[in-house]
Amino acid sequence: MTEVRWERMFPDQLEAAFAACPLVYFPYGLCEPHGPQNAVGLDALKSHGICCETARAHGGIVAPPDYWHIHELGGYALWCERAVGQVERSWLTCMPPWQHFKNICYHLRMADHLGFHAAILVTGHYGPNWKDLKTLCDLVQPHLGTRIFSLPDLEANQPGFDKDGKSGGDHAGKVETSLLWAIEPGCVDMSRVPPEEEGGPHFAMGPTVRSSNRLTGERMVADEVTWLGNKASELMADYRSNQPDHRLHTFEDVETLWEDVVKPHLGEFETMKSGWTEDASLDPESVWYANWKIPEGIG
Repeated sequence: MTEVRWERMFPDQLEAAFAACPLVYFPYGLCEPHGPQNAVGLDALKSHGICCETARAHGGIVAPPDYWHIHELGGYALWCERAVGQVERSWLTCMPPWQHFKNICYHLRMADHLGFHAAILVTGHYGPNWKDLKTLCDLVQPHLGTRIFSLPDLEANQPGFDKDGKSGGDHAGKVETSLLWAIEPGCVDMSRVPPEEEGGPHFAMGPTVRSSNRLTGERMVADEVTWLGNKASELMADYRSNQPDHRLHTFEDVETLWEDVVKPHLGEFETMKSGWTEDASLDPESVWYANWKIPEGIG
């Protein structure tokens, strides 16, 4: 099997892969409750696995997965209250939006500095973070040569989980569980699913989980690989047509980009809101209350 994982490749392998296809995939996710049946790292395991399969099929290099993502504030805290409950330990690997998106600017700096023609950023974590990721890419694209595109993995799942419609995404239900089952079968244990009559919540388990199927997951992975391969070709063609200059080289370049281009718009990001509905509220006694509200003066 061709090695495509940046961190496991030797310098000569990286150079050969770059010469063949100067495109990089950045997979994002986090450790987060995904029901008792799934390993908590589902989001990043999923995005990383899909990126690796795409690179093997269509070329490119897969950057090390980033397991630290947005959670525990705003609408995410409200979701945790409902779907996870009052747990002592959530096992989250989370950070606020202003840190996550600045980190991504540094990731893009490396892509541009190394001369990659294109970069695809794939997040396996759902919620409004992926909308903000698209906003971030729109803001920074004029300031680097690498052609960039971002998406939640569900966007590439076009044919759909069911024969008569698009799957969209779920959380630890039949879609995500089936995908992880196909990508990392050792990270799914359906015997841990509790009896249906037990109610919930069960560590954010999706209600459709009992319909999960590894073979269907394999089909969805193949669909996403095809979609991402086509998008990679579009980005590479765009680069060849425009021959843009690579300009994001130093740490100072990133800091300037953040202060002048991104930070003025940060307050408009969906993940910078205390809730995803106008009537959002959280009980001060909740274990999720501490980080729910966005601190003043940020963004």
